[in-house]
Amino acid sequence: MTQKRRYRISEAAELLGVSDDTVRRWIEAGRLSAAKDDSGRQSVDGAELALLARDGTLTISDERSGTVSARNRFLGIVTRVEVDGLVALVEIQSGGNRVVSLLTAEAVHELGLQPGDRATAVIKATNVIVESR
Repeated sequence: MTQKRRYRISEAAELLGVSDDTVRRWIEAGRLSAAKDDSGRQSVDGAELALLARDGTLTISDERSGTVSARNRFLGIVTRVEVDGLVALVEIQSGGNRVVSLLTAEAVHELGLQPGDRATAVIKATNVIVESR
């Protein structure tokens, strides 16, 4: 069984393009739930974070640029993965942008993608390449 992905407060804030304090306020208000990780720091569940990203219009920034010829990179959180036979659908919420990619089921399995994971959609012409981090 795959262990659920958890993010520390600072990681969640980076993914959603907000401050650490904003994420803490969301936890206090009950918008997100938090639990202590193995090192005793607060963390949030990736799948829960994906739901928040999917439902809202959040700004997410990408710290990388210029490492590949494609300049259109959307850092975000995986909100949906559907595998059907040899093909798969992956949805990434990047701020107010929803990026959907069709790729092979083998690629999804190799990347280990699941809702709540951090990923970057790299777009060149009509192709979308998904990177797992």
